[in-house]
Amino acid sequence: MNGLVINLLLAFAWAAMTGDFSFASLATGAVLGFFALWLSLPLTGIDPMYFKRFGRSVYLALFFLWELLVSSVKVAWDVIRPVPQNKPALIEIPLEVKSDFEILLLTNLISLTPGTLSVDVTEDRETLIVHAMFADDADELKRDIKEGFERLIMGVFEK
Repeated sequence: MNGLVINLLLAFAWAAMTGDFSFASLATGAVLGFFALWLSLPLTGIDPMYFKRFGRSVYLALFFLWELLVSSVKVAWDVIRPVPQNKPALIEIPLEVKSDFEILLLTNLISLTPGTLSVDVTEDRETLIVHAMFADDADELKRDIKEGFERLIMGVFEK
């Protein structure tokens, strides 16, 4: 059985045993279930990649939240300045992610980050076109997206 499904079942079992189905109780059950599965890994036969993917997913979420904070401050600062310093441009970024879900996740994370917007993916799914509010250095922006979001997404979904 899938590690995530078992973990969710353990979280609901915890909530049922405590009689509290609040978010805090379910989160506590999920964390306890995760560690219980990790400790019983040799007995359960769960794929060890579940634990790596889970950790990488948490890191991706934290990385996104950090980028969200930094870019929000940067955009807000540019908006309140008397003379805006933005230099918008369309930038083509070659893609290494291939599956539809990975491309969808990448485009959504880019679009949810203030100052950037995913405009299009070419039909051959090799290039992503991004509108950036601060495109002073297009190569740096490409590198940031490829070494940031794209690399982390590939780490979460590697086999």
